[in-house]
Amino acid sequence: MIIIEDTGYCYLWLLWEWKGLINLTELLVKLFIKNNTNVENQKVRTDYGILSSIVGVICNLFLFGVKLTIGLVINSIAIMADAFNNLSDAASSVISFVGVKLAGRPADKEHPFGHGRFEYIAALAVAFLILQVGFSLFKSSFEKVLHPGTITFNPILVGILCISIIIKVWMMLFNRKLGKRINSTVMLATSADSLSDVVVTAATIISTIIAGLTGWKIDGYMGVVVSIFVMLAGFRIAKDTLEPLLGQAVEREVYEKVTSIVMSYEGIVGTHDLIIHNYGPTHRMATIHAEVPSDIDVMKTHETIDRIERDVLNRLDIILVIHMDPIEVNDVLVKEMKQMVKNAVAVLEPKANVHDFRIINGEQRINLIFDLVIPYSYSKQAGQKLLDNIEEEVHNYDERCQCIITMENSFIADK
Repeated sequence: MIIIEDTGYCYLWLLWEWKGLINLTELLVKLFIKNNTNVENQKVRTDYGILSSIVGVICNLFLFGVKLTIGLVINSIAIMADAFNNLSDAASSVISFVGVKLAGRPADKEHPFGHGRFEYIAALAVAFLILQVGFSLFKSSFEKVLHPGTITFNPILVGILCISIIIKVWMMLFNRKLGKRINSTVMLATSADSLSDVVVTAATIISTIIAGLTGWKIDGYMGVVVSIFVMLAGFRIAKDTLEPLLGQAVEREVYEKVTSIVMSYEGIVGTHDLIIHNYGPTHRMATIHAEVPSDIDVMKTHETIDRIERDVLNRLDIILVIHMDPIEVNDVLVKEMKQMVKNAVAVLEPKANVHDFRIINGEQRINLIFDLVIPYSYSKQAGQKLLDNIEEEVHNYDERCQCIITMENSFIADK
């Protein structure tokens, strides 16, 4: 409980417990989302998105009206800038609502992978809207720097702005909790945007207090700071949204889950080249190369591959397609040469690894054929130098050996 005194009067302006905020989030989820624990279900995900959007519209329209009124009363460009930031947040929530509804549509003959990417497209539209608002606020705030006006200080209005910070903090926690629960990048971006709003509003409060106590007209400067925060939030949301649209590296946790399932089956001796395509938060397709002994029965191996693909779909909800790579596991010369190459690569570049190793053993020459995975930090020249060094080490081991190397990069995200 906080009490503000003004000319002998006491104003009660805040009574909000954090436990109550947390309970409010769970209460809203229980009231408006059926089967809310089944977060893998597309309808449940859609309901979470709708709830987040509606709450965002209501809260931001309320804050817009309050802040705009305050800004007009005390002639503060910073507060009015903050108000229009909240209005843009309300518009963003509307766009998110439309995006979530469209993303929830089932697959059809024109879009066999579903419509899940509508969620990313909506978030990208939100990001551009925020950037446009931020630029407009920067322009008006800069004019205020050149031509500062008078600000009327009123502790009651400052108290109301403090309440808006509490609301935004709750919205940040609300969207972060829901976003983590359903693994929604859009909700997590909205949570980060709410956090930036908290910083923005705090800046406007500081400028108002300083103006009231000292008479310094820093309102325009604070408005510039506000606009920069808004634009940074827009850039951040655009970046987070574009990444899944452009295609991301496979998360280390997902990589370990998929490979552990594949490797748990008898007859699989290795894996590589796991690639996952994201068609929305709930629709993922993947391919992986599974190394199998070359002397095993093909029909038996195919049956194993089918069982692995069904297992991954049931346990991880990922449609997996497995490419079989037959490898020699009993030939002594192949095992010797493979180990020699791995040892040489480990010394020259510990972060590199070898797969798809095979040999062609002739009378005068032994061709060692394999793929070499190197870090993305390697330039073309550095990569070529590494290849030359590997070939030199191999030739020193046995002058009959010649390397045929395919160089590639990993699809797995760095730790």
